[in-house]
Amino acid sequence: MATLSSRSLVESRWVLPFLGAVIFLTAIGNIGLVSVMPAIGRTLRIPDFLVAGIFSFSALTWAVTSPFWVLRIGRAGPAFYIRGGLIGFIVSMGGCALSVELGLMGLLPPLATFGCFAVLRSIYGLLGSAAATATQSLIAARTDGTQRTQAIAGLAGALSLGTIIGPAIAPTMMISPLGPLGPMLGFAMLGILTLAGSYMFLPAASPRQVAVSATPDAPSLTSVWRRKAIGRHLNFGMLLCSAQAINLYTIGFVIIDRTPPAALTAQQMIGIAMTTGAIAALLAQWGLVRLLLLSPLAMMRAGAALACMGNIAAMLNDNVWAAVLGFALASFGYGLARPGFSAAASLAGTAKEQVGIASAISLIAGASISVPPIAASMAYQIWQPAPFAIAAVIGGALLLDYLVRPIVHDEQ
Repeated sequence: MATLSSRSLVESRWVLPFLGAVIFLTAIGNIGLVSVMPAIGRTLRIPDFLVAGIFSFSALTWAVTSPFWVLRIGRAGPAFYIRGGLIGFIVSMGGCALSVELGLMGLLPPLATFGCFAVLRSIYGLLGSAAATATQSLIAARTDGTQRTQAIAGLAGALSLGTIIGPAIAPTMMISPLGPLGPMLGFAMLGILTLAGSYMFLPAASPRQVAVSATPDAPSLTSVWRRKAIGRHLNFGMLLCSAQAINLYTIGFVIIDRTPPAALTAQQMIGIAMTTGAIAALLAQWGLVRLLLLSPLAMMRAGAALACMGNIAAMLNDNVWAAVLGFALASFGYGLARPGFSAAASLAGTAKEQVGIASAISLIAGASISVPPIAASMAYQIWQPAPFAIAAVIGGALLLDYLVRPIVHDEQ
């Protein structure tokens, strides 16, 4: 009986590294853009809350459109939609650069510039969700068991590495005469090169493969989520990613309020916190998982515990370094648990359910950063430890649930 072991490993020799490169590129582009947008927004006189709203709108577009791609990816094959995601990235970056240039030239007023930027940014939310779903389904089709867990953790590490590199190189790309257009145009050029590389490294699905995956009875995202063996892991992921988004999008405000006037500037401390958190997640995904060959369940339990501990440490001490170190410890936990729940959900499903599972995981990535950070920011105005307390409760509840309740494997 044929297995995925030898043949799949040979075929995946370049596919998985290339997928890692795609994720790394989009991460440095997206997070790099986040790091320079405050300066661009101030230059264009766009209110701060509208600048933040651009990314929330893109995330909402990502979440809403994720279920749309389930059957379509099955018909055309995942490589087609991964290329579609790269095209969305290129158009989004290039188009955003054009809208900023029109704003700087005075041809568009600030509000119109914001509108154009938001619409062009949402193009990546639309096509990026398709690419993320296609990537997850391609991994599921070419790996099995421990190999799949390792592959998912490896790609998550590429994402973490991109979040380190992006904010570091984006400011250096704001060179004369391009100025704020530099990062966006530079990332668009990298996207074009990666799109060209996709024709060399991504597999072309045969007509038979597409026909098989496009069965009329392919499970939808909703039906996959309702399966207890899968839905429990997806629920874990939704809550865990919401906790991470709460930490990520409020840590800057916390550091600003906790930084003493005589210490390093708040912006420097925010950079230290963000970089340390990203490195911690990378060490978890490329270090601990590979070294110990952890199972998805062990990754989820350990990750939830560490996330809870990090948030408790930051909540109980109002020192700025407690916030930074607590954020780093929590990030290490999230770095373990995120690929853990993705692998657990994928391994719990059948071959026909993989695209639906991938779509659900893509939806979680967008939905978790659309509402929870806003709610946590509002709670922060009332009680400053609130974001850490909320995230700690979520982490503790998830850990308790996975310690007490047995794992369901085969319910249909």
